[in-house]
Amino acid sequence: MQTSGTPQHEPLAPAALTGRTALVTGAASGIGLACAEALAAAGAHVHVVDKAGDAAKSLAERIGGTAWVADLSVAEAVDALPADADIVVNNAGLQHVAPVHAFPPDRFALIHRVMVEAPFRILRRTLPGMYERGWGRVVNISSVHGLRASPYKSAYVSAKHALEGLSKVVALEAAPHGVTSNCVSPGYVRTPLVENQIADQARSHGISEQDVVGRVLLERSAIKSLIEPGDVAGAVLWLCGPGAAHITGSSVAMDGGWTAN
Repeated sequence: MQTSGTPQHEPLAPAALTGRTALVTGAASGIGLACAEALAAAGAHVHVVDKAGDAAKSLAERIGGTAWVADLSVAEAVDALPADADIVVNNAGLQHVAPVHAFPPDRFALIHRVMVEAPFRILRRTLPGMYERGWGRVVNISSVHGLRASPYKSAYVSAKHALEGLSKVVALEAAPHGVTSNCVSPGYVRTPLVENQIADQARSHGISEQDVVGRVLLERSAIKSLIEPGDVAGAVLWLCGPGAAHITGSSVAMDGGWTAN
């Protein structure tokens, strides 16, 4: 099985986003953390949004950002987030696995509040400022499951499909104002959530963790290695740079060839 190599993304110059403000949800770990670090390294002031307060505050202190401790399933908490962002990275999410007939309705609703309603609420408050300034970047962290379906993930798959649709609508509305909106749609990323799934499945199936990755998680992927959070952050950073100014309403599939099937 191949292992992930060094990211090949060309970073933006350290001052490329100086004077810009970014808001990243789910920023205390995984993809969100990598995005927050990358945007800060490019010069942006980052609003670090997460319900894990200590981790959010620690990251914000380290990168010179501002921590916002918020539960995105609570509308009032979302509406209290700052509206001054030039860059919004909607990343926060959660997962629950069960067949449709046994899926808990409250869990389904929670996943949609966090992964669809919260991005909508954030964008309806941040877009007017972007329009006024004549520049903005919306990057929604979707998933291969925003483009394809898998069994037992009805809430996650439908939420990611909805996020893809929201992203396209924003792209059409925002284009006259110098604002782009895109999705980055990765396959399985090496995050704590995924690594816990690997360990659980290895125990359940009595196989090695390497076999879980190759034979279960990456069965439909041509590239048999997990994606690194930094690779996703590299794509986000590229979409915020001048070379992507005409890319909007798109989904950047980082799925190792999954959707090529």
